[in-house]
Amino acid sequence: MKSNALLIVTTLLAASLLTPALAQFPGMGGTPQPKALPGTAGDQSPKGNAKLTGSIIDSTQAKAVEFASIALYSKATGKTVDGTVADEKGKFVLSKLVAGEYRMLITFVGFRNKTIDNVVLANGQTLDLGSIKLSSGVKTLEEVTVTGQAALIEEKVDRLVYNADKDITAKGGDATDILRKVPLLTVDLDGNVSLRGSSNIRVLINNKPSTIVASSVADALKQIPADQIKTVEVITSPSAKYDAEGSGGIINIITKKNSLQGLNLNIDSGVGNRGSMLSLNGSYRKGKAGFTIGGFGRAMYNTITKTNLDQTSQVNGVTTLTRQSGDGTSNGLFGQYNLGFDYDLAKNQSLTAGVRYGVRNMLSQQDLVTQLFTNGTPGSSSNRNVDTKNLSGTVDANVDYLHTFKPQQEWSISTLYSRNDLTNNFDADLLNNMSALTGRQRNLNKNVNQEFTLQTDYQTPIKKNQLIEFGAKGIIRQVNSDYRYLLAGPTGEFTTEKNGTQGALLYHQNIAAAYSSYTYTTKKRYTLKGGLRYEHTFIDASTEEDGTLGIGNYGVLVPSVNASKTFKGTTLKLGYNRRIQRPGLQQLNPNFNAANPQNITIGNPSLRPELTNNIELGVSRTIKKTFINATFFGRSTNNAITQVRQPSDTLAGAIVTTYQNIGRQYTFGTNTFANVAVTSKINVGIFLNAFYTSLTGQTTNADGVSESLTNTGFNVSGGTFASAQFSNGWGAQAFGFLQGSQVQLQGTQGGFGFYTLGVKKDFKSKKGSVGIAAENFLSNRFNIHTVLNSAQFNQVNDVYLYNRGIRLTFTYKIGKMTMDAPRKKAKSVNNDDVKSDGGSQAPAGGTSSGGGTPR
Repeated sequence: MKSNALLIVTTLLAASLLTPALAQFPGMGGTPQPKALPGTAGDQSPKGNAKLTGSIIDSTQAKAVEFASIALYSKATGKTVDGTVADEKGKFVLSKLVAGEYRMLITFVGFRNKTIDNVVLANGQTLDLGSIKLSSGVKTLEEVTVTGQAALIEEKVDRLVYNADKDITAKGGDATDILRKVPLLTVDLDGNVSLRGSSNIRVLINNKPSTIVASSVADALKQIPADQIKTVEVITSPSAKYDAEGSGGIINIITKKNSLQGLNLNIDSGVGNRGSMLSLNGSYRKGKAGFTIGGFGRAMYNTITKTNLDQTSQVNGVTTLTRQSGDGTSNGLFGQYNLGFDYDLAKNQSLTAGVRYGVRNMLSQQDLVTQLFTNGTPGSSSNRNVDTKNLSGTVDANVDYLHTFKPQQEWSISTLYSRNDLTNNFDADLLNNMSALTGRQRNLNKNVNQEFTLQTDYQTPIKKNQLIEFGAKGIIRQVNSDYRYLLAGPTGEFTTEKNGTQGALLYHQNIAAAYSSYTYTTKKRYTLKGGLRYEHTFIDASTEEDGTLGIGNYGVLVPSVNASKTFKGTTLKLGYNRRIQRPGLQQLNPNFNAANPQNITIGNPSLRPELTNNIELGVSRTIKKTFINATFFGRSTNNAITQVRQPSDTLAGAIVTTYQNIGRQYTFGTNTFANVAVTSKINVGIFLNAFYTSLTGQTTNADGVSESLTNTGFNVSGGTFASAQFSNGWGAQAFGFLQGSQVQLQGTQGGFGFYTLGVKKDFKSKKGSVGIAAENFLSNRFNIHTVLNSAQFNQVNDVYLYNRGIRLTFTYKIGKMTMDAPRKKAKSVNNDDVKSDGGSQAPAGGTSSGGGTPR
C-alpha cells in the first residue's frame, strides 16, 4: 500500500511539471502609484544592460522593511520604466536598464514616501545605492502624539485576517474565545466551529496540521492559549496548493513569533471562577541559530450543565414516551508543550525542526433520571450516574528545509510525524428509586491515530507579473480503535456482554497528491489565479466483526479559480473551487456509545467522501475610516455525510444517531461586516451572517421502510465589538454575539448568545500588564432548545449551560532583546483534510463517540 502511494506521488509530480495552474501571487506593499504598475503585463519599455541595487531599512530601528515598493521613473518623460518589490531582507534589484537619468520612488504603508533624484546609469553599470532609510509615518508634536491603529480585520486576496493580538479580553482564555469574534465563523458553546454554516472545515496551526486538531477541533482549541495567537486567517476559497479537504474552507491560526536576538521569557497567567491558566514561553537566538521552548496549562472547573429531554418513538406499533432530566458537572486539564529549533545553513538556506506535545484530560459526571411511558402507561423510573473520561496525548514532530534562490523563487521539503493516543471511556452506576445500586456498565474505547507526511513544493516567477507553483505530497495514515462494552452486578466483576459489543476498527488511508498553480496580474490591477490538484486515496479498512469492508480507492480532480479587480478603493472578487470531505473517525468509529441509553451514538465505517462545489462573489470598500465587506456565496454538496437519527428496535424509547452518505445540501447566503476606526484609539465593528439551507436525504427507518427526509430554512447570526485605548496604558474591549437556530436534516438546533467585557492596564515599563475580563455576567444561564423529528420519533432537548465567568490576568516579560531582520523559515506540512464531527449539540446526558480522525 505504501509503495502504491509513493508511486502515485512520483507520477503526479512529473505530471504537474507539465500542468500550469493557479495559486497565490504576493501582492505589492505601499501606496499604489497613479501611473502604470511597474513591471506588469503590457510594459513594452526598451531593455538595456545596466543594473540598480540597494536595500530598504527602517530609519528608527535599523531593520529591513519587507516588501517595500520601488518604482523607477524616467526624468526625461516622467513615465514609469520599471519597478519591483523588496524581498524579506529589504533588498531589491532592477536589471536590464537602459542608460540614462532616473528618479526613484520608494513607498510602504506606515512610512513616508522616499524619493531619490538624479540616479544616473551608464551602459553596463551596476549601481549600488546602499541602505535607503525610510522614516516612520508617525509624528510627534510636542505633547500630542498622532498614531495609527492597524485594522482589527484585514482582507487579502484569498483570505480574511483577524488580528487577534489586539484582543485584551483573551488573557487567560483559549482559542475558542478568539474564534468567536472572527467574522464568517460561528463557535457554539461547546467549542464546535463552523464556517458559513458548514462544520466541514480544516484547522491549521501555523500552517501545520496536527492530530490534536484531528481528534476534536473543539478540544484542540482549548489547548491553545488565546494570548499566544497573533492572527486568525479564514480562507474561504483555497488554492490548489492546499489539500482538497475541507468543503467549508480553512482556518489557519498563526501564533506569535519573533526574530529577536538574545534571551527572553514571557509569563502569562489568569485565575477565575471557572478556569485558571499559566503559560511560560521562552526563546533564545544567537547568530544563525534559534531555540524556543514553551508550555501552557489550563484548568477548567465549576462547569455545570442541566438537561431536560422529552422524546416520543414509534416502533412496531408501540409508542414510547421518554422524559429525562440530568444534572452534570465537568472538569478538565489541558496542556501544550513545545520545543523548536531553526538554523540558517547558508544565506539562502534554512532548516527548521520542532516537537510539540499536547495533553487533554476531560472528566464529566452526570446524574440522569428517566421515566418511560408505554402506550400512555407509566413504567418505573430509573436513575443513572455516569462518569466519562475523555483523554488524549499527542506528539507532533517536524523537520523542514527551505532553499531560496531569489525573491519568490524557492524550493522546500517538509516532513511531519504525528501520533495521538485517545481514551474515551464511561462508567455508569444503575440505581433504583431508593438510590440502591442494582448494576454497573462500562464502555472502554482506546484509539491510536498516527500518520507520516512527505511534501515538496517549488515556486518561481515568470517575468514580473506571473508566478507558477507546483508540488507533490504523500500521506500514510493508520487508525486503530478497540472497544468493549462490559456489564456487572452491584458487587460482581465486569464481564464482556455478547452480541457485538466487543470489536476493533483498523483503518489505513494513504493519499497521493500533486498540484500546479499559476497567477497572472495585469497593469490595470486585474488578478487571475487558477489551479488544478489531483488526489488519489487508497483505503484498506476492516472491523473485527465484519472483516474487510471493501470501501475501495478513489481519485478526485479539484479545480480552483479566483479573480479580483481593484479600482478607486473598491475590490471585487470572484471565486470557484471544488472540495472533498473525507469522513473522520468520529463518523467511522463503530463503538456503541450508550453513556445515555436514551441517546446512543455509533459510527459507520463504510462512509464515502462527500464532494462540494463552492462559488462566491465579494465586494469590499474603504470609505474614509470605515471598511465594509459583503460576500455572496453558494455551495452544493453531493453524497453529504449526514447525522441520521431513528428509534432503536431493541431498546425501548431509545434514539440511535449514526452517519450516512444520504444527504444533498444546497446553501445560499451572505456575510457582511463593517469596521469603523472612530478615532486612532477607538475601533467599532459589526457583522452579520445569513444563509438559506435546503437538505434532502433518503434512509430506511426502524421498520425497514424507505423514508424521504427534507428540511429547509434560514440561519442567521451576528455580533458587534468595540475596543478603546486610553492614556496611561489603560484599555477596554467589549464583544457580543447571537446565534439563531440552525437547520438540520431532521429538525433544528437551538441558538445561543455570548458576550464579554475586559479592561487592561499596562505597566509603565511596557514589560507587563494586569487585567480583568468577564463573560455572560448579566445572565445566569443559556438554554439551547433543540427540536428533532421524523415520521417515527419526536425529540425536544433543552440544555442549560451555566457559564457566567470572571477572571484576573497577569503578564510579564523577562529578558532584554535586540531586533534582527526577519528570516524566512522553512515551510511546514499542511494536512488540511478530513472531516471533524463538529457543530452538533451532544445529546442530553451523552458523550461523543470516542476516537480520533484518520488524518
